[in-house]
Amino acid sequence: MTWKLESILPVWALAALGAVLVGAFSASDETNTWLAIVFAGVVLATFGIQLSLKKTEGFVTRAMTSIGGGLIILAIATAIFFLASLNA
Repeated sequence: MTWKLESILPVWALAALGAVLVGAFSASDETNTWLAIVFAGVVLATFGIQLSLKKTEGFVTRAMTSIGGGLIILAIATAIFFLASLNA
């Protein structure tokens, strides 16, 4: 695995883990609030990881991929929580 993927995949894993934890432990009316907090953590983790690499080439692409992937994961989780709330 290249250093690019090694710096992107942990952020995606954080987004997925956060979405699972939000679904497991938050009340249904608070899921959007908690997912926004998870997204803020994704952004902070992205910049923490990317800035710790000290590689300037490809920074914007790596950051965009990390944040964009996290956003897509959380958007899918939001859709799943919405559909689950319709059936409840």
